[in-house]
Amino acid sequence: MEYQNPQPDAVVQRRPAGNPVPGLGRTVISETAVAKVAGIAARAVPGVYSLGSGPSRALGAIRDAVGSSDHAAGVHAEVGETQVAVDISLVASYGTPLHSLANEVRAAVYRAVEELVGLQVIEVNVEITDVYVPPPVKTTASGASEREALL
Repeated sequence: MEYQNPQPDAVVQRRPAGNPVPGLGRTVISETAVAKVAGIAARAVPGVYSLGSGPSRALGAIRDAVGSSDHAAGVHAEVGETQVAVDISLVASYGTPLHSLANEVRAAVYRAVEELVGLQVIEVNVEITDVYVPPPVKTTASGASEREALL
């Protein structure tokens, strides 16, 4: 059976791949999926030591020890049909200007969620809950640092 175009002189217009086609179904993107995208984007920003508060970081350390990871730890997303709001809780590395860090995290999350998820980000709230200060490097009697002595 051969397909016959009912209007032979009509120009067939194709929709771009990214635009939804009415009547073919709907797409639901979960809050977990958005939170993971946002968490990965936030962790990639230099100066972010970790995401989450003390208890969630402790749980994350246990997950890491057993070979699992939660990319959404420290991130909460509220997803609507076309918009999303994201809350991020993080620990900054000492020496990083905190307001600049928050702005860089915000920009990275906006970019990642809008590009990868396809929803409009209406806000990204960043809470810096702590600052990580690395422990001092101990020196041995020979003058080498403890890390060098172990190598």
